[in-house]
Amino acid sequence: MKTDSLINRDLILRENLAIERTDMAIDRTLLSFVRTALYFAIAGMTINSLLKLRYGLYIELAFWITALFILSIGFYKYYHQKRKLRNSRRHIGSYKMTPEQK
Repeated sequence: MKTDSLINRDLILRENLAIERTDMAIDRTLLSFVRTALYFAIAGMTINSLLKLRYGLYIELAFWITALFILSIGFYKYYHQKRKLRNSRRHIGSYKMTPEQK
C-alpha cells in the first residue's frame, strides 16, 4: 500500500513538471510569433525606405498587414493553448508531502 501511494505521488509530480515545461514552451512560442511579426514590420519599412520603389508604400503596407496577421495568430494560439493547459491541470491531483517523507 505504501509503494502505491509513493508511485502515485511520483506520477503527480511528474505530471506537474510536464505541465510547467509545456507552459514555458507556450510562452516561447508566443515570443517567436512576436519576433517574426517584428521582422516583417522591419522588412516593410526597410524595403520602402532603402529601395524607393514606385509602389514601395503598398509593399510596406502589405508587410505591415502580414505582421499584424502573424501577431494575431500568435496571440490566438497563445490564449487557446493556455486555456487547454489550464483545463488539463484539473485532472491532476495535488502533490503534498506527508511529514514522514520530509
